[in-house]
Amino acid sequence: MARYRGPKSKISRKFGEPIFGPSKALQKKSYPPGHHGRSRRRKQSEYAVQLQEKQKAKYLYGVLERQFANLFEKASRRSGITGEILLQLLEARLDNVVFRLGIAPTRRAARQLVLHKHITVNNVVVNIPSFSVKVGDMIAVREKSKSLLTISESLAGRTSKKYPWMEWDGSEMVGKYISLPQREEIPENIQEQLIVELYSK
Repeated sequence: MARYRGPKSKISRKFGEPIFGPSKALQKKSYPPGHHGRSRRRKQSEYAVQLQEKQKAKYLYGVLERQFANLFEKASRRSGITGEILLQLLEARLDNVVFRLGIAPTRRAARQLVLHKHITVNNVVVNIPSFSVKVGDMIAVREKSKSLLTISESLAGRTSKKYPWMEWDGSEMVGKYISLPQREEIPENIQEQLIVELYSK
């Protein structure tokens, strides 16, 4: 299963970003974990910087190494900017779409909802988090799952922030994937070009 089971705050501190959502540990300890976290670190090599960027993307989207490599290979075969296409493929994962729609507060929670068959795509129950959503697909909360406290709380706390590549009908709990996101629309702080350079070695 593509899940990191270790200490989440440690990973957030490693990258200096709230990888798994808001982290109090990151606010209290704004330096990397480990015995030498506070000390001045050596300048990282080009390879280390590229590798760290790939790892950050993997943790953000909850993807394992082999899955990530397969997505990159798929992106590299398509015409266009490889890095941008890679991010579009990551954004199209069903667990990520459920998270973006506000049905779940985190990608990890979204993954659980998908695995437990609470989500449908075009009126068919899909329990594969890595399922690739296509333009025009309708993503909804299963009828018998609409009263789930987890979902209602997440939707109640849903911010007014909307993503231009998706639509959401709160009354029906149905979302639509209307287009592929453009790079400037994806809020994640990822330097995808570094990932492309890493795989191009």
